Amino acid sequence: MSSLDFAPLLAAGLPPAAGKWNGSATYSFVGGNNDPDHVPVDGLIAAMSAVLKREGTTLSTYGLASGPLGYRPLREFLAQKLKRAAGITCTADEILITSGSLQALDLVNGILLNRGDTIITEAETYQGSLNRWTRLGVNAIGIPLDRDGMRMDALAAALDDLKQRGVRAKYIYTIPTVQNPTGTILPETRRLDLLRLAEQHGVPIFEDDCYADLIWSGERPQAIHALSKHGGVIHIGSFSKSIAPALRVGYIVAEWSLLSRMLPIKTDAGSGALEQMVLGEYCPAHFGAHVPALTRGLRRKLETMMDALNEQFGTAAEFDDPKGGIFLWVKLPDVVDTMKLYQAGLAAGVAINPGPEWSTDKSYSRSRMRLCFANPSHEAIRAGVATLAEVCRREFGVPDRIANVQQRASA
Repeated sequence: MSSLDFAPLLAAGLPPAAGKWNGSATYSFVGGNNDPDHVPVDGLIAAMSAVLKREGTTLSTYGLASGPLGYRPLREFLAQKLKRAAGITCTADEILITSGSLQALDLVNGILLNRGDTIITEAETYQGSLNRWTRLGVNAIGIPLDRDGMRMDALAAALDDLKQRGVRAKYIYTIPTVQNPTGTILPETRRLDLLRLAEQHGVPIFEDDCYADLIWSGERPQAIHALSKHGGVIHIGSFSKSIAPALRVGYIVAEWSLLSRMLPIKTDAGSGALEQMVLGEYCPAHFGAHVPALTRGLRRKLETMMDALNEQFGTAAEFDDPKGGIFLWVKLPDVVDTMKLYQAGLAAGVAINPGPEWSTDKSYSRSRMRLCFANPSHEAIRAGVATLAEVCRREFGVPDRIANVQQRASA
């Protein structure tokens, strides 16, 4: 039986077709997956039962009797949490609940960006943002990072260059608190410099704080949004890393003048109702105790991964100890092309995120990779890193076991 050929009917400019999912790799260090042992299943079950018994009839309306911004108890919790943890002063009516931070990205881009526009971003950044700018035909200018995040000297130079060319960036996108993929935290002095430069050039700041809850010390600088005296900062966050990624609940903090432009293009009739209700019930009582336990578990897994890399790669793998989060950004010898390593590793049962997919500078990130340590067990981390080392030895000649042993012995 012949079928209609849809190929000539497809819209122009689509991304490449997705491959069929055949299950996760044996050792998967990809994606933003979190620790399965710290999903608060019992607490979420109890919260769902309680909130449905009390408010289940509000499922009869699209807005849960809370309006289009999202479930009000959840927004009220967020307003209190953001004030306490990040220093942000906002009301529940300045928060829009979204279907994960990805929808938040789409809504901000939807009201601000046109094809041909220019934005500024950290040179290494979230793949989901990079892919969106590419599809939108937006020019993304990458600013180098150091161990304290985005370099302000490089940002100032980029803004001055744009000004000389008569170009005004639509926004400066930054993940200042536990940066993805580098794990850096922008100090308050740089945050103030960033605000000064943004105001000087009339460019808004787009602050993505999705990983800010996962800091080993439990202490963070004030959000850029909180430090701003003149507005001009859009702040987004998510429960994906603090509770569970599959819940798909994120949020935007912005002035009503901006939220009122986002709502007409948020054409999903509201983000998932049950997820909002459960989080609105669970978080006020349990979030404060849940997150420290989660971060302690994540820190232990990070230490296992760093130990395994040191054991298997020696000095062939370079990395800084991140200050929080779920990712390790690793530099391998220049001979390694991590795009090729990704394919060879997958064939051996280990999945990595190759660096070029997370960077505006493909040559700089050619030998870098992002490893997610949150989801695999400690045993899987050790075995997966050992497998990856074997692939690197076979495909690229690194690491050299004898040299690594000598280096460790002489250290």
